[in-house]
Amino acid sequence: MNLSPETEAAGYRLLSLEATNSTNDDALQAARSGDPGQLWITAAEQLAGRGRHGRQWSSPLGNLYATLLLIDPCDMPSAPQLGFVAGLALHEAVEAVTGIGAPRLSLKWPNDLLLDGAKVSGLLLEGHRLQPAGPLAIVIGFGVNVAFSPTGTPYPATALRAVKHSLGRDQVFRALSSAFARVFSAWRMSSRMNASDPFGAIRRLWLERAAGIGQEVTLRLPSGEKAGIFEGLDRFGRLQLKSGDDVELIDAGDLYFPNLLHDIAKPDAGSKRS
Repeated sequence: MNLSPETEAAGYRLLSLEATNSTNDDALQAARSGDPGQLWITAAEQLAGRGRHGRQWSSPLGNLYATLLLIDPCDMPSAPQLGFVAGLALHEAVEAVTGIGAPRLSLKWPNDLLLDGAKVSGLLLEGHRLQPAGPLAIVIGFGVNVAFSPTGTPYPATALRAVKHSLGRDQVFRALSSAFARVFSAWRMSSRMNASDPFGAIRRLWLERAAGIGQEVTLRLPSGEKAGIFEGLDRFGRLQLKSGDDVELIDAGDLYFPNLLHDIAKPDAGSKRS
């Protein structure tokens, strides 16, 4: 496992582990120990991987488990935009190593990557203020099904080797770390140059690769389920859900497409990442 010379020159570092409980937890511990950030942590195997809302993430050998630690990359209100930055980097990396792009490869709001309509990767974005007035630690975890895909998920899952048999997790990581460095740099530059709409460029690129735009979708929220048309994203990354004449803005939730749905009543255990 290694970084490209260009990624290293941009200030990124790598800690590669054989096994760990969770690469996200390792990154947070590094932040609490004073790490300056731009640190990638990878593991061949996770023993206690987790995803959104604390869900379990299946972590067999052969897949990629990688987490990036950033220290003070932005202010707290802008931090959710990094999930879309990470999604774009993930899409770019998988396209680079497989030769498959949109529409076969698509981004599913808020944090999944689909290949031919099946989930091939997810990411988990966490923000932690280390002290009340201390630095902001952003932890971005990626789980990519390279060799294996989980079973019993709410919608289909697949692995990258279904389309490229020789692919290894090292190739995927090198492409991902390089892509993230490029997209992150472009986002920061756009944020400085477009103060009135700093998220605009990333939003447009993300929507060009998005799954389900203009389709009937179902959202599972803490308050219950909602159905409507997925219209797009607002200037803060919230999903625009149209129902009748009304458009509701959704900050977070689990998104389902009827044509991909196995069983919306099933929990997501095993379908998220680190």
